[in-house]
Amino acid sequence: MELQKIVPVIGFGLFLLAIDLYAFQAFKGLIPEGGLLRKWSVLGYWLLSLILISALFYFRLVGQTHVNRLVLLFSFSTFFILYLSKIIICLFLLIEDLGRGGVTGFYWIKSLIQPESQPFSPARSTALAKIAVSVAAVPFFSLLYGMAKGAHKYQVRKAILPIRNLPMGFEGLKIVHISDIHSGSFYNKEAVMKGIDLILEQKPDIVFFTGDLVNNEAVEIVDYLDVFSKVKAPMGVFSVLGNHDYGDYKMWPSDHAKKENLQALKNHHADLGWRLLMDEHVVIEKNGNEIALIGIQNWGAKGNFPKYGDLKKAHAGTEKFDVKLLLSHDPSHWDAQVIKKFPDIDVMFAGHTHGMQFGIEIPGFKWSPVQYMYKQWAGLYSKDHQHLYVNRGFGFIGYPGRVGIWPEISVLTLQKA
Repeated sequence: MELQKIVPVIGFGLFLLAIDLYAFQAFKGLIPEGGLLRKWSVLGYWLLSLILISALFYFRLVGQTHVNRLVLLFSFSTFFILYLSKIIICLFLLIEDLGRGGVTGFYWIKSLIQPESQPFSPARSTALAKIAVSVAAVPFFSLLYGMAKGAHKYQVRKAILPIRNLPMGFEGLKIVHISDIHSGSFYNKEAVMKGIDLILEQKPDIVFFTGDLVNNEAVEIVDYLDVFSKVKAPMGVFSVLGNHDYGDYKMWPSDHAKKENLQALKNHHADLGWRLLMDEHVVIEKNGNEIALIGIQNWGAKGNFPKYGDLKKAHAGTEKFDVKLLLSHDPSHWDAQVIKKFPDIDVMFAGHTHGMQFGIEIPGFKWSPVQYMYKQWAGLYSKDHQHLYVNRGFGFIGYPGRVGIWPEISVLTLQKA
């Protein structure tokens, strides 16, 4: 095995061990001396750390391709939660140790000036250790809750979309909008089915799905075809692709294999009974009136997200329709292209951000770290007569849960402005 591959892993392992040793100072200070409780607590602390570090070595040096997907998912999640908490504890201890060092240094200098003075050696504060552990417990238990309950804590969010020139036949049209299913992350079919039941309870006229059906491979949706094929509406289900659907984040044996995967994914949209829009538009008819529904492939203006979509091509031929709705996965597309070049598009439906699966939402206030990258990241946004709705996502990826930003089923009603 190549030395250059081993050295970084050993270095990272030593770094983790240092975190463990430092955080252990607070941990052991809270456990009563002697007795079985202390022995088992100490054993559990180090055994869990050893298992996680060993797993990290194994995944990095041997590979992950033959490891069960759920084992990987929960191993990395446990690792992240545990060491995030330990780092928080270490920060508190570091602040204390810097203070202790400063005070001790002061008394050491004083003893040089006044030899008769007594040296000062402050003990580690048990109170600070308790504070450190208490603060670290907040993200620790929040993230555990996010995995146990938050991942499938589906929320129905409703909004009115005021649209100028809305044909009378479309007044009150009820749209259910979902996004970012990420079927490759699912591990609880029964819980996912509760989300589907909630969609059907809304009795939508039409359903929009704005991309990321899978994480990387088309096969991920196969076990859930019977679940998501239940999503139906009188006027149909329409979908587009998201950045994860192209398989760009996986090493493929050949370009041909990657193209086959994408074609298989397109076929699965058809298997679900969903009309996949690939840089094209369709005419939606209701009560003798018509509007245009445009759907494009992924087009992102932020980071390195791909620009596969061709809105100009999809938009061509829609000029005669008074109302145009757009399905486009990435909300950054709205500011970058839609508002600037297509002022006749009334509403864009997007997803992509997941609300970062973490944040705070209370009436009148919402915050997530993702807002520092995306100006529009969750909910309804408007500029003049144009609107953007960003769905917070139905599924999850990476961290198998959600904290504060719950999975969303959007119910959007059209209304004449």
